[in-house]
Amino acid sequence: MDLVRRAAYGLPATSPAAYIASTEGVKVHYLGSEYSSRRHDLCDDYVRAIRASHLANTAEGYVDIAYNAVVCEHGTVYEGRGPNHRSGANGTAALNTATYSVCALVGSSGLTTPTDAQLHGLRDAIEWLRAEGEAGDYIGGHRDGYATSCPGGPLYDWVKRGAPRPGATPPPTSPVVDLSRLISAATVDPPKSGTPVSYAGVRTVEAALQAEGLLAASLVDGHFGTSTIAAYRAWQQRCGYSGADADGIPGRTSLSRLGAAHGFTVTA
Repeated sequence: MDLVRRAAYGLPATSPAAYIASTEGVKVHYLGSEYSSRRHDLCDDYVRAIRASHLANTAEGYVDIAYNAVVCEHGTVYEGRGPNHRSGANGTAALNTATYSVCALVGSSGLTTPTDAQLHGLRDAIEWLRAEGEAGDYIGGHRDGYATSCPGGPLYDWVKRGAPRPGATPPPTSPVVDLSRLISAATVDPPKSGTPVSYAGVRTVEAALQAEGLLAASLVDGHFGTSTIAAYRAWQQRCGYSGADADGIPGRTSLSRLGAAHGFTVTA
Protein backbone atom coordinates (compact mmCIF):
# COMPACT_ATOMS: atom_id res chain seq x y z
CA MET A 1 0.00 0.00 0.00
CA ASP A 2 1.34 3.39 -1.02
CA LEU A 3 -0.03 5.55 1.80
CA VAL A 4 0.81 9.25 2.20
CA ARG A 5 0.01 10.52 5.66
CA ARG A 6 -1.50 13.97 6.19
CA ALA A 7 1.62 15.67 7.47
CA ALA A 8 3.69 14.29 4.60
CA TYR A 9 1.72 16.29 2.03
CA GLY A 10 1.15 19.45 4.01
CA LEU A 11 -1.99 18.91 6.10
CA PRO A 12 -2.18 19.14 9.90
CA ALA A 13 -1.10 15.77 11.26
CA THR A 14 -4.51 14.98 12.83
CA SER A 15 -7.99 15.73 11.53
CA PRO A 16 -10.28 17.80 13.79
CA ALA A 17 -13.30 15.75 12.63
CA ALA A 18 -15.30 13.97 15.34
CA TYR A 19 -14.06 10.64 16.66
CA ILE A 20 -15.95 7.44 15.83
CA ALA A 21 -14.94 4.00 17.03
CA SER A 22 -16.17 1.99 14.05
CA THR A 23 -18.44 2.00 10.98
CA GLU A 24 -20.55 -0.46 9.00
CA GLY A 25 -18.13 -0.11 6.10
CA VAL A 26 -16.99 2.28 3.38
CA LYS A 27 -18.68 4.27 0.62
CA VAL A 28 -16.89 5.07 -2.64
CA HIS A 29 -17.05 8.56 -4.19
CA TYR A 30 -15.84 10.41 -7.26
CA LEU A 31 -15.36 14.12 -7.93
CA GLY A 32 -18.57 14.74 -9.88
CA SER A 33 -16.87 17.37 -12.05
CA GLU A 34 -14.32 17.45 -14.85
CA TYR A 35 -10.99 15.89 -13.95
CA SER A 36 -7.91 15.50 -16.13
CA SER A 37 -5.15 12.93 -15.90
CA ARG A 38 -1.97 14.43 -14.47
CA ARG A 39 1.59 13.62 -13.43
CA HIS A 40 1.86 11.87 -10.11
CA ASP A 41 3.81 14.74 -8.53
CA LEU A 42 0.75 16.98 -9.04
CA CYS A 43 -1.77 14.69 -7.34
CA ASP A 44 -1.05 15.89 -3.79
CA ASP A 45 -1.61 19.46 -5.00
CA TYR A 46 -5.07 18.45 -6.14
CA VAL A 47 -5.93 16.77 -2.83
CA ARG A 48 -4.86 19.92 -0.97
CA ALA A 49 -7.06 21.93 -3.34
CA ILE A 50 -10.03 19.69 -2.50
CA ARG A 51 -9.47 20.34 1.20
CA ALA A 52 -9.20 24.08 0.62
CA SER A 53 -12.47 24.12 -1.33
CA HIS A 54 -14.22 22.14 1.40
CA LEU A 55 -13.00 24.47 4.14
CA ALA A 56 -14.15 27.45 2.07
CA ASN A 57 -17.66 26.00 1.78
CA THR A 58 -19.30 27.79 4.68
CA ALA A 59 -22.75 26.42 3.79
CA GLU A 60 -21.62 22.86 4.54
CA GLY A 61 -19.52 23.81 7.54
CA TYR A 62 -16.70 21.37 6.80
CA VAL A 63 -13.97 21.19 9.45
CA ASP A 64 -11.58 19.31 7.15
CA ILE A 65 -11.46 17.58 3.79
CA ALA A 66 -14.70 15.59 3.66
CA TYR A 67 -13.19 12.21 2.75
CA ASN A 68 -11.41 9.73 4.98
CA ALA A 69 -9.05 8.92 2.10
CA VAL A 70 -8.42 9.99 -1.50
CA VAL A 71 -6.91 7.72 -4.17
CA CYS A 72 -5.20 9.04 -7.28
CA GLU A 73 -4.99 7.38 -10.70
CA HIS A 74 -1.49 6.13 -9.85
CA GLY A 75 -2.79 4.09 -6.90
CA THR A 76 -1.48 6.26 -4.07
CA VAL A 77 -3.73 6.61 -1.02
CA TYR A 78 -3.74 10.08 0.55
CA GLU A 79 -4.87 10.17 4.15
CA GLY A 80 -7.86 12.48 4.47
CA ARG A 81 -9.72 12.48 7.77
CA GLY A 82 -8.31 9.01 8.26
CA PRO A 83 -9.54 6.14 10.43
CA ASN A 84 -11.75 6.78 13.49
CA HIS A 85 -12.94 10.15 12.19
CA ARG A 86 -16.49 10.79 11.03
CA SER A 87 -16.85 11.32 7.29
CA GLY A 88 -18.19 14.57 5.90
CA ALA A 89 -19.00 13.32 2.40
CA ASN A 90 -21.91 10.87 2.58
CA GLY A 91 -24.77 13.37 2.62
CA THR A 92 -26.27 13.34 6.12
CA ALA A 93 -24.98 13.17 9.69
CA ALA A 94 -26.36 9.63 10.05
CA LEU A 95 -24.72 8.43 6.82
CA ASN A 96 -21.44 10.09 7.76
CA THR A 97 -21.42 8.20 11.05
CA ALA A 98 -22.46 4.90 9.48
CA THR A 99 -19.70 4.64 6.86
CA TYR A 100 -16.31 6.04 6.00
CA SER A 101 -15.82 7.70 2.59
CA VAL A 102 -13.07 7.11 0.03
CA CYS A 103 -12.83 9.33 -3.04
CA ALA A 104 -11.21 8.30 -6.33
CA LEU A 105 -9.70 11.12 -8.37
CA VAL A 106 -11.91 10.52 -11.41
CA GLY A 107 -14.58 12.86 -12.71
CA SER A 108 -17.86 13.06 -14.53
CA SER A 109 -15.90 14.11 -17.63
CA GLY A 110 -12.26 13.93 -18.65
CA LEU A 111 -10.79 10.99 -16.74
CA THR A 112 -13.95 9.03 -15.87
CA THR A 113 -12.76 5.41 -15.70
CA PRO A 114 -10.53 4.35 -12.81
CA THR A 115 -7.18 2.82 -13.69
CA ASP A 116 -6.20 -0.64 -12.46
CA ALA A 117 -3.67 1.01 -10.14
CA GLN A 118 -6.44 3.21 -8.75
CA LEU A 119 -8.73 0.22 -8.12
CA HIS A 120 -5.91 -1.46 -6.21
CA GLY A 121 -5.47 1.77 -4.26
CA LEU A 122 -9.18 1.91 -3.44
CA ARG A 123 -9.01 -1.65 -2.10
CA ASP A 124 -5.89 -0.69 -0.13
CA ALA A 125 -7.78 2.26 1.40
CA ILE A 126 -10.79 0.12 2.28
CA GLU A 127 -8.63 -2.53 3.92
CA TRP A 128 -6.65 0.15 5.78
CA LEU A 129 -9.88 1.60 7.20
CA ARG A 130 -10.93 -1.89 8.21
CA ALA A 131 -7.61 -2.62 9.91
CA GLU A 132 -7.11 0.72 11.66
CA GLY A 133 -10.64 2.15 11.86
CA GLU A 134 -12.85 -0.89 12.53
CA ALA A 135 -14.75 -0.50 9.24
CA GLY A 136 -17.21 -3.30 8.64
CA ASP A 137 -17.55 -5.42 5.50
CA TYR A 138 -20.06 -3.20 3.71
CA ILE A 139 -18.87 -1.46 0.52
CA GLY A 140 -21.30 0.86 -1.23
CA GLY A 141 -21.46 3.86 -3.49
CA HIS A 142 -22.35 7.37 -2.36
CA ARG A 143 -25.67 6.93 -4.21
CA ASP A 144 -26.64 4.03 -1.92
CA GLY A 145 -29.02 5.71 0.49
CA TYR A 146 -28.53 9.23 -0.89
CA ALA A 147 -29.90 10.89 -4.04
CA THR A 148 -26.79 11.46 -6.19
CA SER A 149 -25.09 10.08 -9.30
CA CYS A 150 -21.84 9.63 -7.35
CA PRO A 151 -19.58 7.66 -7.80
CA GLY A 152 -20.43 7.62 -11.52
CA GLY A 153 -21.13 4.67 -13.78
CA PRO A 154 -17.72 2.96 -14.08
CA LEU A 155 -16.91 3.14 -10.37
CA TYR A 156 -20.38 2.10 -9.28
CA ASP A 157 -20.27 -0.92 -11.60
CA TRP A 158 -17.05 -1.92 -9.81
CA VAL A 159 -18.67 -1.43 -6.41
CA LYS A 160 -21.66 -3.57 -7.41
CA ARG A 161 -19.28 -6.36 -8.45
CA GLY A 162 -17.91 -6.43 -4.92
CA ALA A 163 -15.02 -3.99 -5.49
CA PRO A 164 -12.56 -6.68 -6.67
CA ARG A 165 -8.89 -6.12 -7.25
CA PRO A 166 -8.07 -6.13 -10.98
CA GLY A 167 -7.26 -9.65 -12.12
CA ALA A 168 -8.77 -11.26 -9.03
CA THR A 169 -11.06 -14.24 -9.37
CA PRO A 170 -14.59 -12.89 -9.08
CA PRO A 171 -16.19 -13.86 -5.76
CA PRO A 172 -19.31 -15.99 -5.81
CA THR A 173 -22.34 -13.86 -6.56
CA SER A 174 -24.26 -13.07 -3.39
CA PRO A 175 -27.96 -12.22 -3.26
CA VAL A 176 -28.85 -8.53 -3.33
CA VAL A 177 -31.77 -7.17 -1.30
CA ASP A 178 -33.30 -3.83 -2.28
CA LEU A 179 -34.20 -2.06 0.96
CA SER A 180 -36.94 0.12 -0.57
CA ARG A 181 -38.67 -2.89 -2.16
CA LEU A 182 -38.35 -4.85 1.08
CA ILE A 183 -39.96 -2.03 3.07
CA SER A 184 -42.76 -1.89 0.49
CA ALA A 185 -43.33 -5.63 0.90
CA ALA A 186 -43.37 -5.32 4.70
CA THR A 187 -46.00 -2.60 4.35
CA VAL A 188 -48.19 -4.23 1.70
CA ASP A 189 -47.92 -7.98 2.33
CA PRO A 190 -49.44 -8.44 5.82
CA PRO A 191 -53.08 -7.64 4.91
CA LYS A 192 -53.06 -9.96 1.88
CA SER A 193 -54.54 -13.42 2.13
CA GLY A 194 -52.48 -16.50 1.35
CA THR A 195 -48.77 -16.11 0.75
CA PRO A 196 -48.30 -13.63 -2.12
CA VAL A 197 -44.72 -12.95 -3.16
CA SER A 198 -44.51 -9.23 -3.89
CA TYR A 199 -40.68 -9.12 -3.86
CA ALA A 200 -38.34 -12.11 -4.20
CA GLY A 201 -35.80 -10.59 -1.80
CA VAL A 202 -38.19 -11.22 1.08
CA ARG A 203 -37.34 -14.93 0.99
CA THR A 204 -33.63 -14.12 1.31
CA VAL A 205 -34.30 -12.08 4.45
CA GLU A 206 -36.65 -14.71 5.87
CA ALA A 207 -34.02 -17.41 5.37
CA ALA A 208 -31.57 -15.28 7.36
CA LEU A 209 -34.14 -14.78 10.12
CA GLN A 210 -34.71 -18.55 10.19
CA ALA A 211 -30.95 -19.11 10.52
CA GLU A 212 -31.01 -16.71 13.47
CA GLY A 213 -33.70 -18.88 15.10
CA LEU A 214 -36.30 -16.12 14.84
CA LEU A 215 -38.63 -17.52 12.15
CA ALA A 216 -40.00 -21.03 11.61
CA ALA A 217 -38.95 -22.78 8.37
CA SER A 218 -42.60 -23.16 7.38
CA LEU A 219 -42.92 -19.37 7.29
CA VAL A 220 -40.02 -18.80 4.88
CA ASP A 221 -42.48 -18.29 2.04
CA GLY A 222 -41.62 -14.92 0.45
CA HIS A 223 -44.57 -13.18 2.14
CA PHE A 224 -43.53 -10.39 4.54
CA GLY A 225 -46.54 -11.02 6.76
CA THR A 226 -47.15 -10.58 10.45
CA SER A 227 -44.90 -13.49 11.45
CA THR A 228 -41.99 -12.10 9.45
CA ILE A 229 -42.58 -8.64 10.93
CA ALA A 230 -42.49 -10.17 14.42
CA ALA A 231 -39.28 -12.04 13.56
CA TYR A 232 -37.67 -8.90 12.16
CA ARG A 233 -38.74 -6.97 15.27
CA ALA A 234 -36.91 -9.58 17.34
CA TRP A 235 -33.83 -9.10 15.14
CA GLN A 236 -33.98 -5.32 15.63
CA GLN A 237 -34.18 -5.86 19.39
CA ARG A 238 -31.19 -8.18 19.16
CA CYS A 239 -29.36 -5.35 17.41
CA GLY A 240 -30.09 -3.09 20.38
CA TYR A 241 -33.15 -1.20 19.13
CA SER A 242 -36.29 -0.70 21.18
CA GLY A 243 -39.62 1.10 21.08
CA ALA A 244 -40.51 2.69 17.74
CA ASP A 245 -37.07 1.75 16.39
CA ALA A 246 -38.01 -1.93 16.71
CA ASP A 247 -41.23 -1.96 14.69
CA GLY A 248 -40.44 -4.92 12.44
CA ILE A 249 -39.93 -2.73 9.35
CA PRO A 250 -36.37 -3.16 8.04
CA GLY A 251 -33.87 -0.30 8.29
CA ARG A 252 -30.51 -0.06 6.55
CA THR A 253 -28.33 -0.65 9.60
CA SER A 254 -30.16 -3.70 10.94
CA LEU A 255 -30.59 -5.17 7.44
CA SER A 256 -26.91 -4.65 6.60
CA ARG A 257 -25.95 -6.45 9.80
CA LEU A 258 -28.25 -9.33 8.88
CA GLY A 259 -26.82 -9.43 5.36
CA ALA A 260 -23.22 -9.39 6.59
CA ALA A 261 -23.99 -12.36 8.81
CA HIS A 262 -25.86 -14.36 6.16
CA GLY A 263 -24.28 -13.54 2.80
CA PHE A 264 -26.46 -10.96 1.09
CA THR A 265 -25.83 -7.34 0.23
CA VAL A 266 -28.17 -4.36 0.59
CA THR A 267 -28.97 -1.66 -1.93
CA ALA A 268 -31.18 1.41 -1.54
